[in-house]
Amino acid sequence: MVGKEEMRGLTQYIADLRACRVRELEEKRINKEMAHIRQKFKEGNLDGRQKKKYISKIIFTSILGYNVDVGHMEAVNLISSPKYSEKQIGYLALTLLMHENSDLVRLVVNSIRKDLDEMSEMNNCLALHAIANIGGAEMAEALAGDVHRLLISPTSRSFVKKKAALTLLRLYRKHPEVIPAAEWALRIVSIMDDHNLGVALAVTSLVMTLAQDNLEAYAVCYQKAVNRLSKIVIEEDYPSDYVYYKVPIPWLQVKLLRLLQYYPPSEDGTLRILLHNVLERILKNSQETPRNAQHNNAQNAVLFEAINLAIHLDTESTVVHAAAHLLGRFISAKETNVRYLGLDTMAHLAARSDSLDAIKVHQPIIIQSLRDKDISVRRRGLDLLYSMCDTTNSKTIVAELLKYMQVADYTLREEMVLKIAILTEKFAVEYEWYVDTILRLMSTAGDHVGEEVWYRIVQIVTNTEELQEYAARKVFDFLGNPSCHENVVKVGAYILGEYGHLIADEPGRSPIEQFSILHSRFNLCSTPTKALLLTTYFKWLNLFPEIQEQLVAVFRKCSHVLDAELQQRACEYLAVSQRPDEDLLQVVVDEMPPYPERESALLSRLLKKTGDTGDKRTWYIGGKEVNQGQDAERYKGFGRRKAKEVDPDSLVDVEPQQQQPTHAPGSAADDLMSSLAGLDLSTPGSAITPNPIVESPISTLSPSLPTAAAATAAPAAAKAVASASTPSARKPSTPLTHGADKWLSRLVYNNEGVLYEDGQLQVGIKSEFHGHLGRIALFFGNKISVALESFTATIDVDDPDAVSVTLPKIPTSHISAMSQIQQLVHVECKGVFSSPPILNISYLAGSLQTITLRLPIFLSKFIEPVQLGSNDFFERWKQIGGPPREQQKIFAIRLGSDGKVESEKHRKVVGGTKFGVLNGIDPNPINIVAAGVLHMSTGGKVGCLLRLEPNTEAKLCRLTIRSTNDRVSEELLSILVGSLAVK
Repeated sequence: MVGKEEMRGLTQYIADLRACRVRELEEKRINKEMAHIRQKFKEGNLDGRQKKKYISKIIFTSILGYNVDVGHMEAVNLISSPKYSEKQIGYLALTLLMHENSDLVRLVVNSIRKDLDEMSEMNNCLALHAIANIGGAEMAEALAGDVHRLLISPTSRSFVKKKAALTLLRLYRKHPEVIPAAEWALRIVSIMDDHNLGVALAVTSLVMTLAQDNLEAYAVCYQKAVNRLSKIVIEEDYPSDYVYYKVPIPWLQVKLLRLLQYYPPSEDGTLRILLHNVLERILKNSQETPRNAQHNNAQNAVLFEAINLAIHLDTESTVVHAAAHLLGRFISAKETNVRYLGLDTMAHLAARSDSLDAIKVHQPIIIQSLRDKDISVRRRGLDLLYSMCDTTNSKTIVAELLKYMQVADYTLREEMVLKIAILTEKFAVEYEWYVDTILRLMSTAGDHVGEEVWYRIVQIVTNTEELQEYAARKVFDFLGNPSCHENVVKVGAYILGEYGHLIADEPGRSPIEQFSILHSRFNLCSTPTKALLLTTYFKWLNLFPEIQEQLVAVFRKCSHVLDAELQQRACEYLAVSQRPDEDLLQVVVDEMPPYPERESALLSRLLKKTGDTGDKRTWYIGGKEVNQGQDAERYKGFGRRKAKEVDPDSLVDVEPQQQQPTHAPGSAADDLMSSLAGLDLSTPGSAITPNPIVESPISTLSPSLPTAAAATAAPAAAKAVASASTPSARKPSTPLTHGADKWLSRLVYNNEGVLYEDGQLQVGIKSEFHGHLGRIALFFGNKISVALESFTATIDVDDPDAVSVTLPKIPTSHISAMSQIQQLVHVECKGVFSSPPILNISYLAGSLQTITLRLPIFLSKFIEPVQLGSNDFFERWKQIGGPPREQQKIFAIRLGSDGKVESEKHRKVVGGTKFGVLNGIDPNPINIVAAGVLHMSTGGKVGCLLRLEPNTEAKLCRLTIRSTNDRVSEELLSILVGSLAVK
């Protein structure tokens, strides 16, 4: 801190200014001091202490509101001072005296970067304050990377991380284009797991803003937010320092609950259950109203955000039903803030819910809120009435809004007009009511009615033939009111010009009376309205020839006015009226055609009006269909892995009987026969003799095979190996960690082993599969002497309709040094799938480490082995037939050290892929024959037969798979070739 002795001059200067009784004396003292300071700076030879003293006086003068044009360079020089007190004054001057586009700011970028790089936390914080307060585009572009580095550095203190996160948030809000938000996503999100809740709060604020524009990149924050909420609310895992009036860190809870609303509801059952438990606990903790105001405010802040999240997730959940009763109590509470929050949250419920019955119960109280003493409450009451309106209560609500319009605040009237017009059009059960209401609205609201409102009524009347006569009659009546507004005149001019002839024969509505009532408003209207009236008179020339003299007189009079638009119209209309050719007049003034159907401009304007907020809205005022449309736009493109489009020709090509369950309980062989039963035996395929295996071409290969044939087979085999070097030839959309497939290949036919290992982490696996279900235990072992922090494991599935993978609990975010944690994974095979699910691992070990692996979940894991006799096998083999249900590939194999085929390895691979190896079927002992049944929860059962024929002399092997589904045959062939072929 600056010593009193050093700043005695500043103290005296402040005392002198305060003693000045009039502004002239104050200005005189300031001018004298500034001249003195300017002279001192001009002389130079000032040390840091003296510069600091004079700069302090300049800062105080600036704070008083005087323009200061001296000392800027000296302030810049002070930033480089090694003394904290001098550096502090330099930074203070920088933030107060200079704007973001000042040329001097460029001079301090290097000094600020130097302070960011220092190990001094105080210097770091001064630099961060300056960046956040100035934050120009040039400074953001130059220093954003340094701020990010300070945020993620493991050596940064907690309060430095907090300031770095908030500084980065400030830069992004001002200049989002210079922040590589998606690139930094994983590293920033990992800090949400920080043990210091203050850091977690600051980073969550940053993630909230970044995620709104980068949903995909920050998707992992969803799991972290749920996990942190569960720890705070369910496990009560938080320091006592962060309990605010008995509510644990309410600011972080509110931000996490809001963050989850930016994402679509998770399909992960574990996360949904956890969130449901969190929301139930929050509601349970809020049953009693605290007497302490601060406790009540904190509790309500968390409660209302929790209700908003519950509504976002599922409006039919038990939490929302319980919350609906609470909201009914809140909207009639004595506290203004509680009423406001209750109305706002109930409007959210109305905007998402299918049924409005629970809200309509409170309709009288909601209508009463329009007359609340607080305008904010009145606004929320208006929003709620708009959202809860439907065909059953539209007349009541619109009538109340029209009634309130006469006494409503001027700031509310424009919005009320839009909402009344939208509701009237949307829920009109009678055309007449629509016309009456809109005309009454235009008469009542006056200048607050925008152009869109009368444009819309004109469109609807033009497009609705049965409404035209009534509209003409009604608008004529409204024109007779003494206080008729100009907007009604516009509507009357258009409608009477088009459809006035429909009522011309009625008493009191003759052509001359229509002209008189309209023209009586002519001199009181604006120029655009006068132009519209002239067009109406022009149309009447053809409809009402009996009043032609009066109409032509108006054209002659207006042909001499000064306004160019009116004069041109009048002259043109007069010229046409005086032509003897009446056909031309009839063509020119022909009736308007119907307008093309399009979205109402009223709704677009309202959405634009309500959507302009700092943070993007998670819902919009209005009904469910409005929010569904907005959600579709907001989530467009979200989801890295999309479900694949399945070619209909590749689906199961079998008779309906194949999908039926077995007609009697029995062995697996019975299941197989049942799944193969009913096949069309005339299906084209290779004819199979009673002993087909002996006659197969590859089994007759010998050392005397012609060289040309061998040369032809070798490239084919090499090509086959190249295309099947991995269990699935299809590449994932996310690059896998280098070298990960070498472990995966062993797990194709083994149920346990190492999935991945490096110098820091080992991932082991144990699995078991029964039918269409499977369970996997993942073991994450920390191999280093420090803990792994912010550990995250997520699973992405390429086709969730074919395979479901869920984590029954969220993985722990902390792995202690030299220890291991276990994570269970539940798997369900629903249909045929190609790509194994992807396991994404990230953790902090000094820096952020990311690992992307394939999980050993293949289609073959869901096969149950069966045993068949020779006759049964051959019969089924023949029934299935040839391609496309038969898939075959020839590939190169490696011989054992003794030069013979590794038959035991081949049996291990085939048996490990869950096929039942059938002994004594093939007369050649090195050939392998196997059978199994693939189980799928929605795709049913598929019988699978296999035949493996190696040839020692050619070092080649032929694998043939036949099944009742050609896609299954293709996938199983790819999996087995990837394990058997030479790598």
